[in-house]
Amino acid sequence: MQTKHTEALDSEKIPKLLLKLSIPSTAGMLAMSLYNLVDTIFVGRGVGSLAIGGLTVVMPLQMLIFAMAMTFGMGGSSVISRALGAKDNLRAQRTFGNLITLTLIMSIIILLLGYGLTETVLFLFGGQAEILSYARDYFIYILAGTPFLNFAMIFNAVIRSEGNAKMAMFTMIIAALINIVLDPIFIFGLHMGVKGAAIATVISQVITFFYIVFYFSGGKSSFHFKLENLKPDGSVIREIFALGATSMGRHGAGSILAAILNHSLYSYGGGIAVAVYGIINRILRVVFMPMFGLVQAFMPVTGFNYGAKKYARVLETFKISNAWATYISIGLFLAMMIFAEPILHIFSNDAVLIKDGTSALRLIMLLVPIVGFQIISTGYFQAIGKAVPSFFLAMSRQVLFLLPLILIMPLYFGLDGIWYSFPIADLLSVIAVTALIIPEIRLLKKSIPQNTLNKSQLTKNK
Repeated sequence: MQTKHTEALDSEKIPKLLLKLSIPSTAGMLAMSLYNLVDTIFVGRGVGSLAIGGLTVVMPLQMLIFAMAMTFGMGGSSVISRALGAKDNLRAQRTFGNLITLTLIMSIIILLLGYGLTETVLFLFGGQAEILSYARDYFIYILAGTPFLNFAMIFNAVIRSEGNAKMAMFTMIIAALINIVLDPIFIFGLHMGVKGAAIATVISQVITFFYIVFYFSGGKSSFHFKLENLKPDGSVIREIFALGATSMGRHGAGSILAAILNHSLYSYGGGIAVAVYGIINRILRVVFMPMFGLVQAFMPVTGFNYGAKKYARVLETFKISNAWATYISIGLFLAMMIFAEPILHIFSNDAVLIKDGTSALRLIMLLVPIVGFQIISTGYFQAIGKAVPSFFLAMSRQVLFLLPLILIMPLYFGLDGIWYSFPIADLLSVIAVTALIIPEIRLLKKSIPQNTLNKSQLTKNK
């Protein structure tokens, strides 16, 4: 089942390989994030600031659904990458089939709960007063696209795990372009407001789903749809859940955190504060895409070579990825500090929203230059199959640090206390990841034959 993509994971030079995988991943995820951003821009311009607050209420629900899909996608891709590296093709195929079964079950459960408990769910996630109706109008339509979105995300993770980042990129770009074209038609042309934004998104998700299904069924992938692989395999499912728990922890905690944030923001700053956070969150999801794209490249390269016991390549991948992540995070910090106000102007002409949003964005970005190391190091544990430290690190920033700070800091500093909580949590999470990654890298170095390290050093000196 060796293809040109998996051969590259095995032997291509690490910097070239990371670039080849991260650029398409970044472009694809950037496109996906852009259609959420475009939704917000069109809604803000076409409906108003409070409508953005309605989208912000639905955002943690979307994050929770995203977290469930990422549990399977990231966990399954880790299993597949290491199986391919170890030449265990049967396990890789069985994992692909089990991912399909798990995704189908998950999608049915989400639809039943979402439509059965709409009002309760929206209230729990911050739907109050004037922003609740906007949230309801958006949610009831966006929920219909959930099964298609889930399968698209899972299949994209599988495509990346076999090293075909370009295909993964194309699927996400297609979805984004369709959504961007349809948004103004439904929002302005048909005067459907937030409902139009949701319908445009769902249509793009359906088309993307069928495009990916055609890719797999057309024989362009090393993976195929086979009924026998759909049968649940206990060992595969346990490993998917164990490793995917990191993504579930990170994104699931982010969802719960966003719900609590919505309530806290509404208490200290009203609907405008909720809208401010909604805009900032979407901005950060876009500008952080280069870093997340790098992680998406880092993980299959690391997982494959770890499975193949090529530990020198694993170490080299870790070092290069950390350096690049740091450069990216410094660049993001400078850009947000300089251009915060012009960026906010894109979303709204509301003077209060722009003033409050500019200040909040700069506070949230204060310690971003050190975040790249934390993201790569957390991804390392997930890539090599160490579920416990990976899960702990994924949860630490959101649950152990940021959540308590968000509850405590506003008591003393008001609304600004919420924004101060973000850089403090960044600092604490970097300290935590440093304590865990240093002994792990020492252990990795001990597994590398000394003559391999010497050859690597000689190559660098040349």
